[in-house]
Amino acid sequence: MTSQKSTASAKAPQRQRGRERVASLLDAAAACFVDKGYEAATMTEIAARAGAAIGSLYQFFPTKEALAHALMTQYTQSLQQHLQQLAAQSGDWNDDQLGTQLIRLLVAFRRRHPAFAVLAESLASLPAVRGLAIRQHLREGLQELLGQRITHLSSSELHAAAVVVLQLMKAAVALSAEVGLVGRKSALEQLERALQLYLASLAKR
Repeated sequence: MTSQKSTASAKAPQRQRGRERVASLLDAAAACFVDKGYEAATMTEIAARAGAAIGSLYQFFPTKEALAHALMTQYTQSLQQHLQQLAAQSGDWNDDQLGTQLIRLLVAFRRRHPAFAVLAESLASLPAVRGLAIRQHLREGLQELLGQRITHLSSSELHAAAVVVLQLMKAAVALSAEVGLVGRKSALEQLERALQLYLASLAKR
């Protein structure tokens, strides 16, 4: 039986000082998760890294899972905003420009937020994190973007296309992150070209 503590959610701060403290705690948690992994990181280490008392950490985040959930919520919202901004800017882009920007979107986000990849890979089994349905949100955003450009495809075809596009974007992230990969730049350029050609083929269907 799951304890009440393990399912407790984060407490939202009401004042600016509290919001700044929460931001500091989340930054410290992200750094600890990157350095040690989710399982090995402890609440004590996170509090120390933030220069906060352990009681202050527990005040806002009763469990490590609550911390992870807060971070993933933040990352999901940020990714959605970036995708919406890209969609708003892409009206006059050709397929080559769109393919380039889609590839760079996820790669750049992963570089800015390395804890995102750590948590996405480590916490897939946690109900609170799994419930965020990050992939679903991204697919829906991509489907909407593609639907604005390619109006003759059915909803099911657009959904399938969004799945394919997201897989190519994730492949670019994997290539970018692979340690010691020889020919990384060339491989990323070829993957980018593959996405560009795929987008062009969708427009011609």
